[in-house]
Amino acid sequence: METAYIGIGSNLGDKLNNCRKAIDLTGRIPDTRVMAQSRFYRTEPVGVEGQVWYVNGVISLSSGLSAQNLMETLLDIEKIMGRERRKKWDPRPIDLDILLYGQEKIREKNLTVPHPLMHVRRFVLEPMVQLAPDLIHPVLGKTLTELLDSFSEKGQTVIPLAEA
Repeated sequence: METAYIGIGSNLGDKLNNCRKAIDLTGRIPDTRVMAQSRFYRTEPVGVEGQVWYVNGVISLSSGLSAQNLMETLLDIEKIMGRERRKKWDPRPIDLDILLYGQEKIREKNLTVPHPLMHVRRFVLEPMVQLAPDLIHPVLGKTLTELLDSFSEKGQTVIPLAEA
């Protein structure tokens, strides 16, 4: 069994319930168990202009699946929930990303772990620090808390939702 951290986000429809449904479906993956869940955050879109804000969070899983099989299953969940991949960073009812998979370093056509942008996204680091503040990024060699602390206060607004 390996510990994986999954980023969850939505900016279409009932965003909070989309995230909750994705967590429920992820918990039904064979040989996989949801171990912990961060609170949810209302987050400013990053990398695009003119989109509505997201709801984001992170879960940790214990899984016997390979990272590749887990990613395939997460993509199936996205499809079940209505995600259509047309253009990079389009609005979406759900987005599921493997952020970390143990201490593995994977660089394949359809999967890069650690997630290559996680350390520059406050909407990932805030919930990750909530779950695993002392976890060391396998490539950068810094704790998640250190990565978050090095962030500038400008941009990438992350607001904790009252309902988690």
